[in-house]
Amino acid sequence: MYDQINANKRKSLLLVLFFFALIAILGSLMGLFFDSIMAGLAVSVGIAVLFFLIQYYTGDRLILAISGARKATKQENAYLVNSIEALSIAAGIPQPEIYIIEDTALNAFATGRDPKHSKIVVTTGLLKAMNRLELEGVLAHEMSHVKNYDIRFMLLVITLVGVVTLISDLFLRMMLNAKSDNGKGGGLIVVLFILAIILRILAPIIAYLIHFAISREREYLADASGAMMTRYPEGLASALEKIKNDKEPLVEVANQSTASLYISNPLRNSKGFLNGLFSTHPPLEDRIKRLRAM
Repeated sequence: MYDQINANKRKSLLLVLFFFALIAILGSLMGLFFDSIMAGLAVSVGIAVLFFLIQYYTGDRLILAISGARKATKQENAYLVNSIEALSIAAGIPQPEIYIIEDTALNAFATGRDPKHSKIVVTTGLLKAMNRLELEGVLAHEMSHVKNYDIRFMLLVITLVGVVTLISDLFLRMMLNAKSDNGKGGGLIVVLFILAIILRILAPIIAYLIHFAISREREYLADASGAMMTRYPEGLASALEKIKNDKEPLVEVANQSTASLYISNPLRNSKGFLNGLFSTHPPLEDRIKRLRAM
């Protein structure tokens, strides 16, 4: 189990390095236009830092607003609140704030910038469908995202996707303007213009593929960590079985940018090789199988 957790951490860090390499390539190509690779790198890094700071301090509030979540009270949801209190003690982290989405779909997610500012969100459908052990399994999974700093990690990844898309678009616009400027041209501009078109198409696709791959690895990690927290993998496995059989998507409160946060893809993608590459989550069948093999 510990080997699986460490392997998932290494894969996630490697994928983030690919992200930074992609941003560095885009920044360097922009720098060639200004005859200064360092200037291009400085611009790209500056954009990345600015985007991350905005996400860091406002991202969780925006996600809660998009999802339509309301704060849970102990009077209405005593068992939910008590379960999270107990799991927080077991995990050795501050108790997250608890929110509820009024929806019959079975789902949950965690968000925030660190354990001290974390939030765990569950749907009313999940609360009604799960028994005690299943609900604890789901909550432990989300608590693991908090303890492992996945909530901050995914904010970084979402930011990097936006930065790659923005820089590739900015690069293409610069080349379009340069191409119409006869005073500054030549072979270099033509080459950069062709590269700008190619990167404008491919860079966002590559960024999303990396994002989804990281998300899938972090889900496996949270499953394993959550099972260790409750010491009962079958609780989460049984919960995922129920979620797998729930065909209702969260279309009203979830979208592609927030889908990776949930315990299961709320948009319910179909199966297939390409859908597997662009899926925010590993197949539920695989996750259940891994849990039951623990």
